[in-house]
Amino acid sequence: MTTRLLPLTAAVLAAALSGCGGTPAPEAQAPVAAPPTAAPALGDLPEAPVAAKKPYDVVAPHGATRSDEYYWLRDDKRENPEMLAYLNAENAYADAALKPLEALEETLYAELIARVKQDDSSVPFLKDGYWYYTRFETGKEYPVHARRKGTMDAPEQVLFEINQLAEGKDFFQVGNFEISPDNQWVAWAEDDVGRRQYTLRVKNIATGEVLPDAITGASANLMWGDDSRTLYYVENDPVTLLTKRVKAHVVGTAVDQDTLVYEEQDDTFYMGISRTRSDEYLCIGVSSTVSSEMRCTPAAKPGEFAVVAPRQRDFEYSADHLDGRWVITTNWDAKNFRIMTLADGQPWGNRGLWQELVPHSPDVLIEGTELFNGYMAIAERSGGLQRVRMRMDDGKEDFVKADESAYAMALSTNAEPGTDWLRYTYTSLTTPASTYELNVRTNERRLLKEQEVPGGFDKANYVTERLWATARDGTRVPVSVLYRKGFEKNGKAALYQYSYGSYGNSSDPGFNSNVFSLVDRGAVYAVAHIRGGQDMGRQWYEDGKLLKKINTFTDFIDVTDFLVKEGWAAPNRVAAMGGSAGGLLMGAVANLAPEKYRVLVAHVPFVDVVTTMLDESIPLTTNEFDEWGNPKDKAYYDYMLSYSPYDQVAAKDYPSMLVTTGLWDSQVQYFEPAKWVARLRAMKTDDNPLLFRTNMEAGHGGKSGRFQRYRERAEEYAFVIERLGLSSN
Repeated sequence: MTTRLLPLTAAVLAAALSGCGGTPAPEAQAPVAAPPTAAPALGDLPEAPVAAKKPYDVVAPHGATRSDEYYWLRDDKRENPEMLAYLNAENAYADAALKPLEALEETLYAELIARVKQDDSSVPFLKDGYWYYTRFETGKEYPVHARRKGTMDAPEQVLFEINQLAEGKDFFQVGNFEISPDNQWVAWAEDDVGRRQYTLRVKNIATGEVLPDAITGASANLMWGDDSRTLYYVENDPVTLLTKRVKAHVVGTAVDQDTLVYEEQDDTFYMGISRTRSDEYLCIGVSSTVSSEMRCTPAAKPGEFAVVAPRQRDFEYSADHLDGRWVITTNWDAKNFRIMTLADGQPWGNRGLWQELVPHSPDVLIEGTELFNGYMAIAERSGGLQRVRMRMDDGKEDFVKADESAYAMALSTNAEPGTDWLRYTYTSLTTPASTYELNVRTNERRLLKEQEVPGGFDKANYVTERLWATARDGTRVPVSVLYRKGFEKNGKAALYQYSYGSYGNSSDPGFNSNVFSLVDRGAVYAVAHIRGGQDMGRQWYEDGKLLKKINTFTDFIDVTDFLVKEGWAAPNRVAAMGGSAGGLLMGAVANLAPEKYRVLVAHVPFVDVVTTMLDESIPLTTNEFDEWGNPKDKAYYDYMLSYSPYDQVAAKDYPSMLVTTGLWDSQVQYFEPAKWVARLRAMKTDDNPLLFRTNMEAGHGGKSGRFQRYRERAEEYAFVIERLGLSSN
């Protein structure tokens, strides 16, 4: 499911293969006890930019009116000269403030990229007779996607050299690609702006010829028909960017002749397309926050896409097909989900025919399944941690073993069902991302790859622990911490605390190579597994959304209080970071407990909750009424207003802050953080620096090149290090 806000964590970078390293550069390898050299102080700040105030009232349907003096900063075309001048002035102000930290930033950048194995490649996987993999070349920003037929010793066929496609562009991304069933064609989705409005193209793999077919305004979701000529895609609404229509394009024909397959009328639903595990069915799936529906048709002879089970509020399911049966994961009478089956030949549309296979458990959240011939793998969450359960068709079960007390485990790429070798990934705050395969018959385990960390990284130098903080309502909140061996819990250290806390996206304690630049300077890194995620099951999510959203924010603050009280950090040396919905978290924390934080970093923050959720023309708003509430309802309006960071800015002292955005962000529009910063500047009573950085060539995920991202992180860390008084070397 696409959400407005995606967590911006190291795991996202790790997925790019190159960012999984964790070695401190030589400068950072010095013991923590070494005499520190203080980071240089920020420069004498010039006069801060001042955004003009222009009267504007935002009126809700129930009559409630709010004054929004910075509403004028919104320009959907991104052309308003006055608005652009303000953003550029803020960038210049940030440049001036951070100029004394340039040498530190360069040191940090060198450290970050030193942990990257530049000539890296992924673990190859086999599909339809070809081995697929992704590789990076030294010094290059983008990957090469390639395959080899039959064996990895066969000649390489390059599918995409992304560096060539991105040449001359400030931003470039291939959001997805799919190989045709006959292995002759590849279709892909590309974006050269960062707004996630993709152009779809097709090329002949053998000749490299790119066809003139170009489909614009689409999502990145693609699906081939069995004939290897029909390409199914999802068309976006040009204004709201909602996934609206599934169309079928015949390769080599005019796009305006494409056939409408399905159109979704309900703007609270997202939509996607996929083939079943058996490859026997083509499916269209739609989902909202609280319900879902699937339509499928035989792949060999596509016709009407028939409903598997009709949508109903508070009823969610996903269905897959293999070995003559449908396997359905559902929350029907099962808050944490259960698994059911429907045999071939049984009619769709009647869930009364479903048979229970794996029952519901109040202590185990079922997050997904992968079907194989003779068994299935079940991705679960128990006790705040992920695990993988293997269930054989004869009913025997076992679990993939974990090696640490705090870790992240997930199913890896298992492209074909006809194998006894199950692939999964494993990582922790001290263990680089690793890919294993496990024989489900013999229990033999093989390590296929542990991400190589250049520079002599030794996990024995670091310690990770799982702690439990008690929230103000008595709820126990899990916390994962990372620190360097030899650390003394004496209440003097600096703390860098992260969380997300929305959409049921859990903040799993995966390896984050970047934070070693802080940990090796004596800081403690903490991940707070707060309500709003699904770390502790579905109820954990429900207790952190809608009219219980405040729990997300107070949990985060209570974790900070716990870590300070227990001696993990000094009360005046606490930094916190969150991105997207985690940026909303930072904004709420800034208003609720500014005195508890020395510095806050908010990346692409969702901070103008009420105005955005009142405006259904803004991308993705209608999909999220069941996440935040619909402010057209006065009860939700009042509750959302009580925590909306933009609305709760007051004349008081705030921490030092760094706020970032992307001009072309489609998930959180740039004008939300821009307005928030403008209002903070006008109202705050402190002299702490407030820096606002707009990437003028990117969207929600920041810059597209792998090294460009490290530039952004180095700037953030330089700011944090200076504010916390950490060593600059």
